[in-house]
Amino acid sequence: MSVQESTFNGFANPVDPSAAELRAWAYRPDAVPLQSMPPDWDLLVSGDHLVTTLFELAMDRSCPARRFALHCLYIYSADGIRTKFRAHPRRRLRKLVERAEREGDDPMLTWSHNCRMLLARPELFEYHDWCEGGLVRSGRRL
Repeated sequence: MSVQESTFNGFANPVDPSAAELRAWAYRPDAVPLQSMPPDWDLLVSGDHLVTTLFELAMDRSCPARRFALHCLYIYSADGIRTKFRAHPRRRLRKLVERAEREGDDPMLTWSHNCRMLLARPELFEYHDWCEGGLVRSGRRL
């Protein structure tokens, strides 16, 4: 049985979900609506321990929570770049960006392009775009 076929009964600790819980929720997001999650839940889950899961969800065109996962990737990448990779490893972000360039569709190619642009020109950072979903909603390339 795949994750998509299973039911999701909630998070043991929504502030620190496991990768399996996040993946199960992403395919049944109505089970626990985003509005019921702790404040700034997107910021809480956008860390190293879940970034691979978020990336996989963002790459999956059939994932109902794909936009949320992509939004979290924008948060993760901006956090790494803006802290000069004290917050997150440069190598991990580089590998994700390269994989998105090889295997991704338009939204993932736009994310990888925008990451490269922010790396080259950190002054392009705008909180609304990177951390509040502006670039995900618009699909805009920097």
